[in-house]
Amino acid sequence: MNGESNILFRKPHLEDGAQIHSLVKACKNLDLNSVYSYLLLCKHFNDTCVVAEEKGEIIAFLSGYIPPSSQSVFFVWQIAVDERMRNQGLAKSLLVEALKRESCINCRFIETTITLANYASMRLFRSFAAHLNASIEETICFSEKHFGSEHHDEEYLFQIGPFDRGRVNYL
Repeated sequence: MNGESNILFRKPHLEDGAQIHSLVKACKNLDLNSVYSYLLLCKHFNDTCVVAEEKGEIIAFLSGYIPPSSQSVFFVWQIAVDERMRNQGLAKSLLVEALKRESCINCRFIETTITLANYASMRLFRSFAAHLNASIEETICFSEKHFGSEHHDEEYLFQIGPFDRGRVNYL
């Protein structure tokens, strides 16, 4: 984060689920999931998810997990940042916080999916790859056909890595 900050980064708690849902709902470029799914993230995946809180209010949230078949991959599902807090490096700080945790100690790759309309996320992950001095590969992951009758833009898989874990500590 740039400058002075009173932002607390922490693991999400079950009680955060509804507030996280509201935050994601306010982020128009993100797919909104049910409150139930955010409750599950807070309960079962809190070791790999991060909440940013300021004065008791959740201002940002990162949901991520380590796929069971790929223990070296940290998959970022969503990053939601309150509109008032954007362009201050908060999304990058969420990524760093997650990667520094014990649960991600074996991660040497980051993966996420992004639609072509989500310019902010593309910039974030390209910039993050550059800061890690890691390569980035962008390929189609889910085509429009995969979504069936639900209209949804193609999701591109961004694969970053391998990266040196030591570089994470300097971001």
